[in-house]
Amino acid sequence: MTIEEMKRRKIELGYSYAQIAELADLPVSTVQKVFCGVTKAPRYETVCALERVLGEDIKSNEALNRREEIKAGYGEESYKTPVNRVAAFSDNIARYGYDEYRGTESDVVIPGKRPGEYTIDDYYALPDEKRVELIDGVFYEMFSPLSVHQLISAELNVVLSLHIRKNKGKCIAAAAPLDVQLDMDNRTILQPDVLVVCDRSKIKRGVIYGAPDFVIEILSQSTKKKDMTIKLQKYCAAGVREYWIVDPQKKQVIVYKFGESVEYGLYGRNSKIPVGIFDDECIVDFEEIFDYVSFLDEDGDQN
Repeated sequence: MTIEEMKRRKIELGYSYAQIAELADLPVSTVQKVFCGVTKAPRYETVCALERVLGEDIKSNEALNRREEIKAGYGEESYKTPVNRVAAFSDNIARYGYDEYRGTESDVVIPGKRPGEYTIDDYYALPDEKRVELIDGVFYEMFSPLSVHQLISAELNVVLSLHIRKNKGKCIAAAAPLDVQLDMDNRTILQPDVLVVCDRSKIKRGVIYGAPDFVIEILSQSTKKKDMTIKLQKYCAAGVREYWIVDPQKKQVIVYKFGESVEYGLYGRNSKIPVGIFDDECIVDFEEIFDYVSFLDEDGDQN
């Protein structure tokens, strides 16, 4: 059973990282690092422990054969996860390393707890004016976006919504603020700038429960570390099908398409980019969008 198959099985079963760790008798941090691609070559014993928890019922002789296949093929290309290939595409991860190129952790203090131990209950107990995201039990600051960020977000949401309505689709396009309980556990709540959800059953009382199909993050100086490393890993591991990173300052767009393999593309200012989850039938004209917000550059409206 490959790591990619385990990730899909995790979603099917609705397990949190903590539940998997308990059932597999592994540290939670070990499970998180394997599923998010931080550990690029997990130990054979770790893979087997995860497989015992997430593997589907199979005959004993098949299980033995499968374990031999894993052992024989350990470290081969077929056992490299898409998350690892994403890391190879990311210059930021390659240059700085995952742990050193993290986002800005919040100064929020919850009595009796440390970063890494915070939960969704702690998140919702914060004052309304305190804007954070919760990622694997850690709070990360969310600074108020400036005009260029908001205008680009609004334009992208309109393009996606109009395409869905025109084609009478069942998907829903939305923009922040909207909580996404990405891992379906109590340790992560994100607020993507723009998202598309095609399974309406995931929308529960103002929260998206599970992975959206499509996510767009718009970079700023205060969020780009988080968007280009931590969120990249989280979205891929959770089952997001497509992830775009828009850089208003460089007038560039990075496109990741996750699946059995990972497709990666870097697009410039004048690009017309097809949306993969809509079979490339929806085209986003970034020349038009960047021209629309260009008047803000003169005012220095770039955080």
